[in-house]
Amino acid sequence: MTGPHPGIHDLSLATTHYRLDHDTLARHLGVDPAKFHDGLGQDSMSVPAIDEDIVTMAATAAAPILARHGTDRIRTILFATETGADQSKAAGLYLHGLLDLPTTCRVVELKQACYSATAALQFATALISREPRQQVLVLASDIAAYELGSAAEPTQGAAAVAMLISADPAILRLEPHSGLYSGDVSDFWRPNYRTEAVVDGATSISAYQDAVQAAWSDYQRHNNRELSEFAAFCYHQPFTKMAHKAHRHLLDSTDADAGLEAAINASTPCNRAIGNSYTASSYIALACLLDHRDDLAGQPVAIVSYGSGSVAEFLSGIVQPGYRRHLRTTANVQAITRRTPITYERYRTLHQARFPTDGADHDLPQESAAPYRLAGISGHKRIYQSRKADDTG
Repeated sequence: MTGPHPGIHDLSLATTHYRLDHDTLARHLGVDPAKFHDGLGQDSMSVPAIDEDIVTMAATAAAPILARHGTDRIRTILFATETGADQSKAAGLYLHGLLDLPTTCRVVELKQACYSATAALQFATALISREPRQQVLVLASDIAAYELGSAAEPTQGAAAVAMLISADPAILRLEPHSGLYSGDVSDFWRPNYRTEAVVDGATSISAYQDAVQAAWSDYQRHNNRELSEFAAFCYHQPFTKMAHKAHRHLLDSTDADAGLEAAINASTPCNRAIGNSYTASSYIALACLLDHRDDLAGQPVAIVSYGSGSVAEFLSGIVQPGYRRHLRTTANVQAITRRTPITYERYRTLHQARFPTDGADHDLPQESAAPYRLAGISGHKRIYQSRKADDTG
């Protein structure tokens, strides 16, 4: 008797109201735009409006999934982020109230740099293997922010992904064995007393490449598949060219066919436009791949997840027959193309904005056109609203 084969049943993404074009940033910094377009592989970055955060983006990504499938079978909500809204309360509980989710479910936040969405996905499959009728809502939402003028500034971004995990997935069936790697390295971290991360760029690149190679080696110890058997690869993309660097490093380390370099191309256009989305990045790459590639039904794809500090995982899945009927290609394109371009001055103001910490009542202006917004702070509590609630007074 065979058990369930859990995987991704639905997949939706969201990003911010604003974008900063890298041509605009290059003009302000007095550098050649090719440094960003070609050197980093970035064309623009998503910038949150003053009333947007990880919760509003995650709710916007999750709402279409709940509208399509309902909430009766959701027993667990796993929220992966490294941009937590509270040191104690899980961000998923804010979303739980916004989306009117069942009280009969567990809600947990997971953190390990950019990796934790993959941990959430694996935990979800374990829960479903034990109780196949349940579904798990996995959310990954982050805002990548670095100091103005730093080398990492052009790699900023923000986005969220929502995934419904079930025993009978319509999009991607996850394979049972993955490759793992963990090691203590200080390549990127953010102490509690800082709003921006500390980055050692050179160490981060080498740590990423070494971790991916080690995770692949572990994958091979449990699986007979070779790199050449994968139809495509979806890498974590702190900047788009990093995916190409990591893939090239993996191919070189395994003496794989150089022709496999093209196997990541369809997974990168969204990241070029959005920028780094931390925990959401590998799964935005997956959505991008499924939206842009010719039919992948029945073929294996690899998801390569990395989180600084560092943890890496090489996992694989089989694209399911009929998966195209379940994609959200038009909505995903619109989420990116409808962002409003802003000036460098407006971006700088948003970047430097800080929420008050005095516990008094502070209303936030309505800027975002998204269905959910952060309306204000009152008594140290975050106040969220849905657009429907706003419209009805």
